[in-house]
Amino acid sequence: MADSARERIVTGANDTDSSAERRATELLRDRAQRNSNSPGMNDLRPRRFADYIGQRDVVNSIQIAVEAAKHRGDTLDHALFHGPPGLGKTTISQIIAREMDTTLVHTSGPALERPADVVGILSNQKYGDVLFIDEIHRLSHAVEEYLYSAMEDFRVDFITGTGAFAKTINLPLQKFTLIGSTTRAGMLSPPLRERFALTYHLDFYSDEEITQVVKRSAMILSVPIDEAGAEVIAKRSRGTPRIANNLLRRVRDFAQVRGDGKIDSGVAAEALRVEGVDELGLDRLDRLYLETLAKNYGGGPAGINALAASANEEVQTLEDVVEPFLLKIGFIMRTPQGRRATPQGMMHVGAPIESSDAGQRSLL
Repeated sequence: MADSARERIVTGANDTDSSAERRATELLRDRAQRNSNSPGMNDLRPRRFADYIGQRDVVNSIQIAVEAAKHRGDTLDHALFHGPPGLGKTTISQIIAREMDTTLVHTSGPALERPADVVGILSNQKYGDVLFIDEIHRLSHAVEEYLYSAMEDFRVDFITGTGAFAKTINLPLQKFTLIGSTTRAGMLSPPLRERFALTYHLDFYSDEEITQVVKRSAMILSVPIDEAGAEVIAKRSRGTPRIANNLLRRVRDFAQVRGDGKIDSGVAAEALRVEGVDELGLDRLDRLYLETLAKNYGGGPAGINALAASANEEVQTLEDVVEPFLLKIGFIMRTPQGRRATPQGMMHVGAPIESSDAGQRSLL
């Protein structure tokens, strides 16, 4: 097979999405996938396991499974990847299809609205094909039911006709591999989750790993960058390769327009300041959330609905887009009484620490 992956993309529209879900999805796409259609985006993705940076335990495990399946002449077991967006779930799935020398069929949970949608895709799978379902936690219950027998027995049973003319048709399927990707593994139903023989959690990258990602991407994009410049971008990338690549492009543009095209620590810092990304990688929405909690509510506790109303944002946007990183760096806490800002979070936005300390003492 040529090095370029054979990939089919199945899309669809979901008119039942709530406004909160749409808003959260739009912000995630704007933050982590900005300019995803620009030239060279696909070129930045690693094409083989040997080129993949980070997630070493996950990569080593899945690489062993792939090699074993190839040695047996069998298909790979069904796999589930879960973790925050932008950490490489889709990239690993593409590498798996490439290493298995097969076709990747790419779709998403919201695109599979009806059982007929998933039956049509499954019936077109060829032996060894990889079916990748992004946002698999958003599959409807009716669609899930068809996946159960497809994943275990490689067949689907569906009913045609109504009343006395109804009959069940058993449709055998070619043996395939289903790879699911989700940012919310807890929302998967237990019957579906248990049918994945391989389950992996992708975690945030270290600054050193992100620095390697930035330097590799800069080399591919032919952008001159020194070690210090790469480290500045890496430290503000929230441990996420996709964000690192997007910030690299913004710094590249700034260096071309305001500098000599070369990226050093000074150019990177100034470019990211213009973009509204601070030293820890917090953007304007992150700081708005933190300032609202720290200053308007004295560090908390504050309910998520109150915070959403004060910040004029949807609750799901704050829960899915803002809070995960603030929790990771220890700037906020989730408690039964509500959200609390930690002393570090209070200091970051210049709020008095005493308010947070007093609130914390009340829990003891």
